[in-house]
Amino acid sequence: MLGQHGRGLTTSLFTRPALALARAGVSANMITVTGTVLTVVISALTLAQGRFVLGPVLLALVVVADSFDGILARATGTGSAFGAFLDSTMDRLGDGALLGSLAVWAALHMEAGALRTTTVSVAVTAVVLAAAVPYARARAEAIGADASAGLLERTDRIVLTAVGVLAVGLGAPQWVLTVALALVALGSLATVVQRVLAVRRQTLPAAQPGEQA
Repeated sequence: MLGQHGRGLTTSLFTRPALALARAGVSANMITVTGTVLTVVISALTLAQGRFVLGPVLLALVVVADSFDGILARATGTGSAFGAFLDSTMDRLGDGALLGSLAVWAALHMEAGALRTTTVSVAVTAVVLAAAVPYARARAEAIGADASAGLLERTDRIVLTAVGVLAVGLGAPQWVLTVALALVALGSLATVVQRVLAVRRQTLPAAQPGEQA
């Protein structure tokens, strides 16, 4: 949802800086890989250690910078099938590092009990379901269907997670993060179901007049 509504704004704001990067010899693929490496490193060094204010701030900067790759590719006409593949693959690594680091933090730093078990469980579940969302879209496109719609896109998942992390970092109880991760998992599950149903509608043969659906 947020990704769809925010693309026009980011394009208008970042086209000029992206063109400046292109003139300096920076390619979209370089930005993609650099953003993923930074996401993994920051997640491991801050979120997994419980640095829940510094981590979201640094990751927010990386997410903003990472949006330059698509803008640069479109503005310079250098978009390619490989670039799209690389961007999607790197996003999965970044998402896994973000959510996986929170699972590590919960397992190592929360007090033993139901809350810790629940937090680790929903974090791991969120990793799996967050990866299933783009996979469903990719498989749909491979068979000629459209599964681009859905409740929770990558931007939504990142924002929900970051809000939960930052809230705990600013003094909120730990269960706030648990709830945020649960919302990411449930929203991702709902998105997968939406996409499966969308592909089902597009691929099942239409009922002929007089036939029962």
